[in-house]
Amino acid sequence: MNLNGKVAIVTGGAVGIGRAISLRLAELGALVVLNYRSSGAAAEQLVAELTEKGLKAEAVKADVSVFTEAQELIEGTFARHGRLDILVNNAGINIDALILRMTEDDFDKVIAVNLKGAWNCCKHAARIMSKNRAGKIINISSVVGLSGNVGQTNYCASKAGIIGLTKALARELAKRGVCANAVAPGFIDTNMTRQLDSRFVEQIIENIPLGRQGTPADVAHLVAFLASDLSDYITGQVINVDGGMVMN
Repeated sequence: MNLNGKVAIVTGGAVGIGRAISLRLAELGALVVLNYRSSGAAAEQLVAELTEKGLKAEAVKADVSVFTEAQELIEGTFARHGRLDILVNNAGINIDALILRMTEDDFDKVIAVNLKGAWNCCKHAARIMSKNRAGKIINISSVVGLSGNVGQTNYCASKAGIIGLTKALARELAKRGVCANAVAPGFIDTNMTRQLDSRFVEQIIENIPLGRQGTPADVAHLVAFLASDLSDYITGQVINVDGGMVMN
């Protein structure tokens, strides 16, 4: 999986799963544009870490839920580097509550970032990639977009929407040599899951056939494969990284 000479954008690329993806793509030779909205310090720290290793990375602030900011992120990257080969739509938020307590604003914010943000970036990247007759779009969904989850009607709707977006995009762009796939992580060890009650975590792990939480690197390895030339005949697919937690 050689990504030498490729240019990749990773939204939400400074922390958690996004950080692992940015690191892996850079290790494989890509110039990685780490997009962030509020994690500026983490983004600059990761850029410095990668640069010290002789790898290529830069940090770009943009709120992908805003159409024009997503446009500047995508088109600005292309203007600076003359190409855009890989787009990983990873940026996401969660505001959890049972539907009886969830506000309209809670719903709108999650949809705006998780789903509209991905659409915004796909919209602008699709034109560039279509003209080049090549490109890889990888959208980060979630297993709860397939199975549902209590207290996450907004988050589940956004992640299910990512799956529909990916499949429609794959059909539209296939004849132009652009592949679009979705990755659906399961119960991954991140700052968010570390805040959960240990007993609840144990219950979840008991229902995972492989018997452990996933790591951000587990997700990053799959994203790297989908970003590489080894996946050129794969498009429109949803691939779970969940230890067997959800089987379709």
